[in-house]
Amino acid sequence: MAEALEAETGSLSRTLKDLFAGAAGGVAQVLLGQPFDIVKVRLQTSDQYRNALECATRIAKDEGPLAFYKGTLTPLIGIGACVSVQFGAFHESRRRFEAYNARIRGPTQPTTLSYSQYYISGALAGLANTILSSPIEHVRIRLQTQPHQASQRLYQGPIDCIRKISSQHGLLRGLYRGTSVTLFREAQAYGVWFMTFEYLMQNEAKRNRIKREEIPTWKIAFYGGLAGEALWISSYPFDVVKSKMQSDGFGDKMRYRTMREGFAKTWKIEGLRGFWKGVGPTLLRAMPVSAGTFAV
Repeated sequence: MAEALEAETGSLSRTLKDLFAGAAGGVAQVLLGQPFDIVKVRLQTSDQYRNALECATRIAKDEGPLAFYKGTLTPLIGIGACVSVQFGAFHESRRRFEAYNARIRGPTQPTTLSYSQYYISGALAGLANTILSSPIEHVRIRLQTQPHQASQRLYQGPIDCIRKISSQHGLLRGLYRGTSVTLFREAQAYGVWFMTFEYLMQNEAKRNRIKREEIPTWKIAFYGGLAGEALWISSYPFDVVKSKMQSDGFGDKMRYRTMREGFAKTWKIEGLRGFWKGVGPTLLRAMPVSAGTFAV
């Protein structure tokens, strides 16, 4: 009984540690990445900018430097919870796979996960995270893409945005608009993210014949950054369609009623290039943000 209680306490302690690390990493994500994110979203949802440099220059000139942090409050409050869920769900899934591997392989064999198991663990973490990330990102995108002039603004802030969307359009069709494509993006993105990071870390330890704990922090950050690049490259078309759906009008003004329609119209009007608009600033953002997340 005592051993079982001790094991349960240890598991809870590990989970709380994973959640705290995730929250700290999430705050780093927002503070480092928000200026890149607004440029990405503007390029994804508008044709008024030729490239990322022009977009950033016009935002700074027309709206001021603080405009790069439009919509920051919602993800800053929520991203800690999001990343906590990501890391908590990932490590819980990883521990379950380790227990499964121990039963299948026997007590004398290592319980290390296969890369497919790492991918599945990451994908499950992404799916668990969607219930939080979908409305948080929806509100952020609405605030990032609304007119800058005070007289033309639709929302006065995140609370006003949540209240208006929920009351006028409901919870599922309003606040959770775009969740279907978010599920696909999160599963693919975080499956690749965790799998890539584990691949790089394991190969580093094996190549240098050292323990994982002996890998220096700067290398952990570097591999985390590379994993971030892989995350976005593997899931970016889903993100483009998500941004289009979550900045779209409601009712008669709606252009993308479903994820399928979002993909079809983007392909028809913009071609393959349309699925990669804004990828430049996204990849610039991915390296420091993801590196900071794993290094924290």
